[in-house]
Amino acid sequence: MPHCKKAARILGGKVKSCSRTRCEVTKERHLHATILGRDYETDQEFVFESIDQKGRTLNTVEFTVLQQEVNPLIDALRKYGFKVTAVHNHWLFDQPRLMYVHAENVENPYVAAEMLSKVLTVLEN
Repeated sequence: MPHCKKAARILGGKVKSCSRTRCEVTKERHLHATILGRDYETDQEFVFESIDQKGRTLNTVEFTVLQQEVNPLIDALRKYGFKVTAVHNHWLFDQPRLMYVHAENVENPYVAAEMLSKVLTVLEN
């Protein structure tokens, strides 16, 4: 998809995969996390599906966050019109405690990426 590289640049991330119908962008998050005492790399994942006739994509995101970031992140996502679809954990024995927030919208992919870059400012790092 032509919007992959531009969306990744807006988000400060990198293209994970790109096809004719789907673009996945990741952005590393340096939370210095461990699971069962082993180092664990964390990131944010942004997915932009194929463009419709109005120039919009289905945009889904999974944020890896600290517990204290959950509510500010949800507030920011709602401010920009994203629907929050899930808040949960993935792991046991993780340090610090990691939570995962999923959200979605339908919007022009560049507009969505700009909104998400503003949402990211509420995270601690």
